[in-house]
Amino acid sequence: MKHVSDVTALSLPESVLSIGSFDGVHLGHRALLSRLVDTARRDSRPAVVLTFFPHPSVVLRGRQPALYINTPDEKAGLLGSLGVDYVITQTFDAALSHLSADAFLDLLQTHLGMRALVVGEDFALGYRREGGRIFLEAAGLRRGFRLEIVPPLMLDGEPVSSTRVREALRSGDVRRAAAYLGRPFTLPGTVVRGVGRGRKLGIPTVNLGFWNERAYPAPGVYACWADVNGSTHPAVTNIGMRPTFDDGLLHPVVEAHLLDMTDDLYDRDIRLSFVDRLRDEQRFDGPAALAAQIGRDIQKARDLLGA
Repeated sequence: MKHVSDVTALSLPESVLSIGSFDGVHLGHRALLSRLVDTARRDSRPAVVLTFFPHPSVVLRGRQPALYINTPDEKAGLLGSLGVDYVITQTFDAALSHLSADAFLDLLQTHLGMRALVVGEDFALGYRREGGRIFLEAAGLRRGFRLEIVPPLMLDGEPVSSTRVREALRSGDVRRAAAYLGRPFTLPGTVVRGVGRGRKLGIPTVNLGFWNERAYPAPGVYACWADVNGSTHPAVTNIGMRPTFDDGLLHPVVEAHLLDMTDDLYDRDIRLSFVDRLRDEQRFDGPAALAAQIGRDIQKARDLLGA
């Protein structure tokens, strides 16, 4: 898979293309991408995905915080693993948002040789989404490309979407998020120094520093798997404001206790995969009561993870 940052960086004679945000690369995306790759292989043409950063809603509607499910590089890696040959992470800005649908198609055909466009039912391109299905069907006849519309993937009677993944995370329902994603939600980052309270309690934790634009689960305690340098360890992860200690935090912190591991992990990269929610974050009468509850959390996590 080749990953580039601008449509103009490529010059393909022919391609089968899909366009979208693809944040999370969830099961709905995977159904569409399966169609893309199948069509590309049948036509003996490369499969190309054009995606955007920042997300159009950040530029057009000022969505804050952005709450991306993946970084652009993570997304490109996931797309490549599904058989996509080229990923373009195009900068989305005001100039691009004002490009007409016809001008956008000129760009795609000049640089990508688009011969088929595989998109979802609600797809539209160009200024104020002027390039919807009827426009694209007519344009395809004029310009010589085929339009393929893929219906949404339904789960429990509702379409799978990145919005629903974020909603599940905001409610702490990591099982639901995993059902939409087709895999556990993961949160990667770097271990940063905390205040060291966990070690004093006999339950050392690692504090995770991560991209501040990334979505993460609601405050609470979770059973997780932690990947460190290619090895996987069961973990109990707390997300929240440490109410027992009144630290006056402005933002929730993410801290994980890796079961049966005491290595110094400062400045190491770590990835947490969220399996289930154990309980809400709560205030305890003191450190001893908190430590006793964490002991119960650890046992519950061992049972859930088979660890």
